[in-house]
Amino acid sequence: MNNKSIYKKTISFSFWRVLWDLLALVAFGLFAGAGFVIADQSSNAGIVGLAIGAILGGIAAGVILHFFAYTYKAGQIAMMTKGITEGKLPENVVKEGKAIVKKRFATVAAYYAITGAIKGVFQQIGKGITAVGKAVGGDNGGAVGSTVASVIDTIIAYLCDCCLGWVFYKKDKGAVNATLEGAVIFFKHGKTLIRNLGRIFGISLISFLVIGGIFMGITYLIVQAFPEGMSAFSASIAENIAQKGNEVPEFIYNITLFNVVFSAIIGVIMWAILHSTFVRPFILVGVLRNFIESGDETKMSETDLDEIEQKSKKLAELRAQAK
Repeated sequence: MNNKSIYKKTISFSFWRVLWDLLALVAFGLFAGAGFVIADQSSNAGIVGLAIGAILGGIAAGVILHFFAYTYKAGQIAMMTKGITEGKLPENVVKEGKAIVKKRFATVAAYYAITGAIKGVFQQIGKGITAVGKAVGGDNGGAVGSTVASVIDTIIAYLCDCCLGWVFYKKDKGAVNATLEGAVIFFKHGKTLIRNLGRIFGISLISFLVIGGIFMGITYLIVQAFPEGMSAFSASIAENIAQKGNEVPEFIYNITLFNVVFSAIIGVIMWAILHSTFVRPFILVGVLRNFIESGDETKMSETDLDEIEQKSKKLAELRAQAK
């Protein structure tokens, strides 16, 4: 199967992920709204009730995303891996993907322990670059290091998913050892895997311009139809900023510019949501394929695994538990 066919076959996971994200958002809104109404009617303390409701809503949303939505992201990666390594996918990919996730990770805690360990290994790279930059160039060097680290964070997110794919691929190995092997692949084939940079940032830039631009344009047309409402909105923001003793940015007083900025913010938010859910999986298929091909060429040794343990305390602890 080529990348496009795998993506099309597994896109159903993305729709399920959007559904669970919306459910989490609705739960948050319901708790926050209920808190405001109850507190406002009972003791005229709506803001306090809103804050309490928002906290409870955040917990509810977190539970939904933590215990349910994760299976669809992991299931999508599992099915991508299956399509790449076996060249075919079952008819009901969602059912099969969820079954594989549950079989590979007996509990939710096991899943998050492994993914947390994976992230821990690669995040140390980004922190190291920031620290070196600051040591060499002070605050300016730290800023440069932080910028580079933010780029690396993007790559890290893909590498973490690739390591997770490797865990699904290596069915004959324990999840911990497969995770260690995934880290070894990166450190042995880092230069090869960097070729994914063009794919990651090129497609991301195109999707930002297209998706962000479309939603910015749509939002601008909508807000232009409600001049009085947007004027009142900008005035309210300006008043709130001034009350806190801060200087009000000039664009807030300029309603035309305010509408443009507001539309741009909505465009970026919509891009972030749609890109991560629908575009990123397409990029991931290609990155994952390169990762697995590099992994198949890698000869693992006990020394390699021991060295990886030294790069992450969490991985060392997990491996000790697995022995």
